[in-house]
Amino acid sequence: MYRKAIFELERWKNSSSHKPLIVKGARQVGKTWLVKFFGEEYFDNLVYINFDKDETAKNIFNLDYNIERIISRLAAHTHQDISPEKSLIFLDEVQECPKALESLKYFAEDHPEYFVVAAGSLLGVYMNVDGAFPVGKVDFVNIYPLDFCEFLYALGEKEIAKAISNKDFEFTLPFHDKLIDLYKTYLVTGGMPAVVNKYIETKSFNEVRKEQEYLVEAYNRDFGKHAPTNEIPRIIEIFNIVPNILAKENKKFMFGAIREGARAREYEAALLWLVNAGIVTKVTCANKIALPISAYSNHDIFKLFYLDVGLLGYMARLRPETIFADEPFLKEFKGAMAEQFVFQELISHEITPFYYSKDNSRVELDFLVDTSDGPTPIEVKSGVALASKSFAGVMRENGELKLGYKISLLPYKVNDRIVNLPIYLTGEI
Repeated sequence: MYRKAIFELERWKNSSSHKPLIVKGARQVGKTWLVKFFGEEYFDNLVYINFDKDETAKNIFNLDYNIERIISRLAAHTHQDISPEKSLIFLDEVQECPKALESLKYFAEDHPEYFVVAAGSLLGVYMNVDGAFPVGKVDFVNIYPLDFCEFLYALGEKEIAKAISNKDFEFTLPFHDKLIDLYKTYLVTGGMPAVVNKYIETKSFNEVRKEQEYLVEAYNRDFGKHAPTNEIPRIIEIFNIVPNILAKENKKFMFGAIREGARAREYEAALLWLVNAGIVTKVTCANKIALPISAYSNHDIFKLFYLDVGLLGYMARLRPETIFADEPFLKEFKGAMAEQFVFQELISHEITPFYYSKDNSRVELDFLVDTSDGPTPIEVKSGVALASKSFAGVMRENGELKLGYKISLLPYKVNDRIVNLPIYLTGEI
């Protein structure tokens, strides 16, 4: 599969001052495949260690932090020569060997000439354990589910994907209806690589849902294996409640939605675990349109989004065919899926989204982001109706705003400071 993160890895390799690299991302977003591909294509040899299966490798790292000894033992263990310039050392499932994670500090300090990458399931959880993380001694690359352009590449729509990436919107105009249909397909499949592969192989949405079922079961197994025992029930409760909250008109997360009488202090640790695992993301509320947006945000008021829109549809038990139909009873949840899609596109392009809500007012915007044009409001519509009193009011009251985006199923059009952006172009904001 084409993954744009390969260019981030290439830049890391070509940097004159590279540090060991940590590849971050939720379970099953394609970290292992990507790093293996990178090692095989960009280096003479790939030295692959999987600590989930390799007790001998654990013992090599558990003895001490002598990098020369570690390199010598790894070479003997893998039957490979390890050259500073020609080899990529890939430490996978590194959370299973904390000493290996800590050793990255000594690779950086004592032997920075070696190329070392570490990755692992739920690594974000372990990175927050005191003493387990080499602060300041590593570089990072974030891996997300396939974004819409990557999805198009996977389906063989290379020329359209290139036009979108190059912002050649004139090229995409004749393909608008086709792109809307592909967008709806993406709402069903989402961007998890295994699910997209299953769709490519079978063209069956039933098989897609089976693959998503497998992934959700894998996440539940992870809860039991990696989460603190006393937090597991609350983690599962939050994981299961997100579709219910996103389906509401007011999508603000309320702990009381989990069960009557639930309090934040009961669930904060469970929520933090899911956030650190990359399974859900908090989008916090900003109450002022000013820079930096984070300075005007309230971290106690937030929405929760899943990592993937396809998993959201599966968790909501939504039949795929209803996504393509003009189903009036699905109107509110289609809005939730459109917001989830926009969230994914923003986050996968390293844009930190907030949402805007004015104090003592009903004014609310779906997203507020910082772009090269300054603070930029975004309103998301799941159909073609664009009327929004909140958006119109914000643009009218803030004449210094350079741009605002109305995202919908309508074609691309610019009207003064307002861009009507078809939803499949969200990533190009």
